[in-house]
Amino acid sequence: MNHHQFAPTPPMGWNSWDCYGAAVTEEEVRGNAEYMARHLKEFGWEYVVVDIQWYEPGAISSQYRPFVQLEMDDYSRLIPAVNRFPSAADGKGFKPLADHVHELGLKFGIHLMRGIPRQAVHGNTPIKGTQATARDIAHPNSICPWNTDMYGIDPSREGAQAYYDSLFELYAEWGVDFVKVDDIAASRLYPPHLDEIQMIRQAIDRSGRPMVLSLSPGPAALQHARLFEENANMWRITDDFWDLWPLLLDMFDRCEQWQGRPKPGAWPDCDMLPLGHIGIRSVDGNGSDRWTRFTRSEQVTMMTLWSIFRSPLMFGGELRDNDNWTLSLLTNPEVLQMHKSGKDARLFRREADHAVWIADGEGGERYVALFNLGDSPLLLSIPLNELGLPDGSRCRDVWARLDLELAEPALLGSLEPHGASLFKLSGI
Repeated sequence: MNHHQFAPTPPMGWNSWDCYGAAVTEEEVRGNAEYMARHLKEFGWEYVVVDIQWYEPGAISSQYRPFVQLEMDDYSRLIPAVNRFPSAADGKGFKPLADHVHELGLKFGIHLMRGIPRQAVHGNTPIKGTQATARDIAHPNSICPWNTDMYGIDPSREGAQAYYDSLFELYAEWGVDFVKVDDIAASRLYPPHLDEIQMIRQAIDRSGRPMVLSLSPGPAALQHARLFEENANMWRITDDFWDLWPLLLDMFDRCEQWQGRPKPGAWPDCDMLPLGHIGIRSVDGNGSDRWTRFTRSEQVTMMTLWSIFRSPLMFGGELRDNDNWTLSLLTNPEVLQMHKSGKDARLFRREADHAVWIADGEGGERYVALFNLGDSPLLLSIPLNELGLPDGSRCRDVWARLDLELAEPALLGSLEPHGASLFKLSGI
């Protein structure tokens, strides 16, 4: 089966990192899954993803404890820490939790680091399906610069592919639908680990279970776009994104660089949405327990850019604490329709104080997003003929879900600082 069929539209879901760092518990995952099933599933939200170090019994925040003992099975594979995920007891792994998520009509995902646990290599433990051991396949000089859990894998060694095959065989048995693989796509410190990306692709295919493959961290390099498209469903085009305006402003450059690349099954990823209640057990992003530091205008800008560009949407906050405003950002059916079915999103104009993006709808309509990149209110007027639209085009404010009368043959946006407007024009 072509892996692009696993994600025909940009994936949408919840990820535990922004609110719980490495320390999320089963109760918290179940609670967020149940909220999603009640309030978000009907709008297309479906993935519930447990982020990093679910195998670390003593994790308490987003700060990793170096060189600690991790939970591992007899075949060098990390397994859930039972003190945090009680249903994993007696060798059940994540299957009971995945079953619960599936019963809610949702899909279940996990995070993993590329490579093999260092403790497996130091203990020279077995690898399922081969006579090779962990020490035989490890690449001890290939290490993550920010986490001590793993060594990379030497793809030239006998047993290397067998190890990845055994991992995804286990994940298929658990019922995993989404895998976020970290320390693999690229970062400012190192290029992508292309051989391990291809090994993981092969292992997923051999598992027999459809699993969306997400690659992190970033920023991924455009020069490797073809390889990402051939092996993954989504890949990060930024390093960790947090609730700071300079980072959001920077995303306009990144989306411009990657415009034209999003397509069914292959999605450049702008990273998670740091909205709502975040930082509960995370100290990343220069913050701690808080509600998002983005203004409401900035929140709309982020949701508009991610949606018109067609980035995956992964909510990072504690869903159960959502207020009505935050929920409204996630459940506007007209914005989500553009995100699901828009095409050919492209930058129309970029000036010092504003940007304009346009995209085409499946029914011939045209979406136009206006962004105020400056610190002062902005009145922006764009003649319809410059947008390739005739006079008399019908106009709808997508966020407000209101039809508008155009007083002149131009699109007019009154934008708050760092704010955005989104319009749909039809009858063209």
